[in-house]
Amino acid sequence: MADISDLNPHLEQLEADLDQLEEALKPLLEDLGGLSSQLPLLDKSKLCVLTTYAIESLLFSTLRINGVSAREHPVTTELLRVRQYFEKIKTAENPPAPRENSLNKEAAIRFLKSDLADNAEVSKKLGEQLTKEREKTSSTATKGNKKRSADSSDKGTQGSAKATKRSKTGRSGAK
Repeated sequence: MADISDLNPHLEQLEADLDQLEEALKPLLEDLGGLSSQLPLLDKSKLCVLTTYAIESLLFSTLRINGVSAREHPVTTELLRVRQYFEKIKTAENPPAPRENSLNKEAAIRFLKSDLADNAEVSKKLGEQLTKEREKTSSTATKGNKKRSADSSDKGTQGSAKATKRSKTGRSGAK
């Protein structure tokens, strides 16, 4: 077994380190509300999360030193929760790039055309618009921006759109 005299220097160093830590945290813990009220919202949240993490980490370390299984202790779940707040703050600091919303005009026109097939005038105008969109798509595809051709998917979409229309009106597969 180890000699107790070998532990004394380590215990003295630990006590000195804890005193130093206590002195460093004292101003922060005494007036956390006053300190945080002067900060912008994001910095205020960082301060609160970091303070919480420091305290929870010290508690975790104390449990480990005392031989308690800290992994099964509720402090572990608190540390995980605080880490999630770190991630939320990081996301708030660096928001993801905004998504670019785009409309697939060909699909919208095909949908309207199949739904409004009864009206010949509207169907004709939509057919013209669909042709224009196909031309735009084919011109962009030749420029290196390879998009799926509307011709290949138009037939399958019209068939399924007609089946959908029939099911909505209550008609069977036969006309």
